Amino acid sequence: MKALIIEDEQKSREMLSEILKKYYPQIAILGLAKNVAEAVELIEKTKPNLLFLDISMPDGTGFDVLEKTLGHKFDIIFTTATDKHALKAIKYSACDYLLKPIDLDELEVAIKRLEQKRSTSIPSMDNLQFLIQNLKRTDDNYNKITLPTGNAFEIVHVKDIIRCEADGSYTNFFLVGGKKLMVSASLKHYEDLLPQHDFIRIHHHHLVNMNHVIRFLKEDGGYAIMTDNSKLEISRRKKEAFLERLNAL
Repeated sequence: MKALIIEDEQKSREMLSEILKKYYPQIAILGLAKNVAEAVELIEKTKPNLLFLDISMPDGTGFDVLEKTLGHKFDIIFTTATDKHALKAIKYSACDYLLKPIDLDELEVAIKRLEQKRSTSIPSMDNLQFLIQNLKRTDDNYNKITLPTGNAFEIVHVKDIIRCEADGSYTNFFLVGGKKLMVSASLKHYEDLLPQHDFIRIHHHHLVNMNHVIRFLKEDGGYAIMTDNSKLEISRRKKEAFLERLNAL
């Protein structure tokens, strides 16, 4: 992997560079940049396939860097502090990120995840273009989400998600039209991410889109019948909240 570190704080970019050189010899550091202008120049000159990209810089943002270099293909690990709007957009676009100050364990997880992804696919800029579109929104009500399926990024409409089902550390998405996608993230991740006014956890294994609930069965404690004809058990402690949401529809 050929990487650039784009970070406005000198101490932070030098520290990250030293950590990568010491612990990750498979990553060659091609250069360091402190702002948008330097980053764009270095990308054009060195053609990296990995960016460690800060979000906030003196002359713009990391997303300005992406807009100015859309002709290139690279993987990205974002680094950010507390930009909640940007962080939500990053999550919806299925991009990796590290919160500053960078934790070594989280860095290792991000790099391992990147290596696994690179073994099955080449970098794609589709989800990054989707990310840029989301960042231009004035609200956080995203109508699409990127789902990483191992060898691809699937961009789907949130309204087309019927239900999500836990499968160990993975999540199965069941979509309108009968399509099923397995995604390498936990159900809890998507419970936190998907809009809470539409989605509700009804069981340890099930997160449902209330807009796709067509019937409630009282038998055996309760079941939700979905538009894909699935019959999902509702746990006892989730039943009251589910019925409240159902009555509010």
